[in-house]
Amino acid sequence: MIIAGIDLGSTAIKLALVADGQLLWHKAAPTAPGQEKIADNLLTEGLAAVGRSGETVVRAVTGYGKHLLVGADRVIDELTANRLGVCKASDGRARSLINIGGQDVKVIRLSAKGQMTGFKMNDKCAAGCGRFFEVAARILDTEVGSFATLAANAAEAARINSTCAVFAESEIVSLMAQGVVKENIIAGLHQSVARRIAGLCAGGALEDDIYLDGGAAQNPGLVHALEDELCRDLHVLPLPQFTVAYGAAISAAMADSAAAKNSS
Repeated sequence: MIIAGIDLGSTAIKLALVADGQLLWHKAAPTAPGQEKIADNLLTEGLAAVGRSGETVVRAVTGYGKHLLVGADRVIDELTANRLGVCKASDGRARSLINIGGQDVKVIRLSAKGQMTGFKMNDKCAAGCGRFFEVAARILDTEVGSFATLAANAAEAARINSTCAVFAESEIVSLMAQGVVKENIIAGLHQSVARRIAGLCAGGALEDDIYLDGGAAQNPGLVHALEDELCRDLHVLPLPQFTVAYGAAISAAMADSAAAKNSS
């Protein structure tokens, strides 16, 4: 049986096809009106890609838009999907998890059995989230994917003090007007976001091993800045943007297995 884990996020829709606990295929598409249609198109494309078109699929949905997918077989809360996905993908090594989403940051502590033992969340402002990088990229007329390379070439990081996304945007525009090069601005952005996330982690007694996931985890510049702020090493899984979708599929598989045992 194939399970489609679908993460309807605020900035991207992620789909992971899973069979017997193994990830078969994955793809993301920008979030836009008509999320159910976007998810259906991803599912059709994925089944064709793995040569299993027409097969029955269990759709397990999670994320901000999880209630928008009318035909979902299972609805999974984001925390469950996130911790299960990271635990499975890390072979049970993860003890702390920092998820940088499009509009929030979650810090989760896990037991040796993968159960959640602590949780913090920042959803008050987008200044420390993935959406902020997209806005900054638009202002700087630069692809987010090139941020790490540009920041590595910075002579010094520009100081960005605002803790509000709106004011931080104004700071970026002001720095550009002053002639500050984008390399220095981007390095400053990484440091600013890292400071906000580290502040959320403060007092949380994060345990090794710490895993960073979400789309922003694909930015090595942010990873290094956050390691400097936390004075800790961070682990990034090969597909950090898809751990939540993967976890939703794992959760559905576990539920179906439990139901089968109870009925036998």
